[in-house]
Amino acid sequence: MTAQSKAKPRRDAGSIAHLLSFYGKRGYDRRVGLGKTPAMIVIDFSRAFTGGQSEFPGGNFAEEIRQTLRMLEVARPRGIPIFFTTIAYEDPSRDAGMWGKKVPWLEHCRIGTPLVEIDPLLEVKTGEPVIVKRFPSAFYDTDLESRLRGRDVDTLLIAGCTTSVCVRATAIDAMQRGFRAIVAAEAVGEFAADLHAVHLTDLDARYADVVSVEELIPYLEQSGKA
Repeated sequence: MTAQSKAKPRRDAGSIAHLLSFYGKRGYDRRVGLGKTPAMIVIDFSRAFTGGQSEFPGGNFAEEIRQTLRMLEVARPRGIPIFFTTIAYEDPSRDAGMWGKKVPWLEHCRIGTPLVEIDPLLEVKTGEPVIVKRFPSAFYDTDLESRLRGRDVDTLLIAGCTTSVCVRATAIDAMQRGFRAIVAAEAVGEFAADLHAVHLTDLDARYADVVSVEELIPYLEQSGKA
């Protein structure tokens, strides 16, 4: 196989269902549970991902944004810490590293351009930090962990996109740092339904709890101060 050749995945009928059934057969059913002090992080719902610009292959995340807003409307008046992230570079050719070599449209994510702004539907409020990151995880080379530790956060509620990349990387890093990683099921999105299903199931099996927004809203209501 040459360096330029690519392996072709098998496309057996029912392969996704068969893959998903693996987790049940292996008995992946343990839960980390909800802690006492939550924070919420919204991953990369920037215009690059939600606007579908010609220079960046975004997606339609209208429903995921709506579900995220439901959670924000409960979290905000209770003083629950809220963070947003965006992928942005001063110089993409320099700062995106090997990820930039793999994902060429990252070259359009320049600091100060509209593509890296958080989607206006989310109405970022004063005091809600927008963490600029260079790579998939919201923890890598950022001050997110110190911000969470400073607020005694033990539970990180994760919304945003994409399930297979930055949501996944952030959830795994949260787990590795001792936080309860909770992925809000309807508030995370992916470009392809099969990718979403596989990665959401895998996250729930090994690294995080995938919990419905309907279950998380009462938890938020009981947390913080209204």
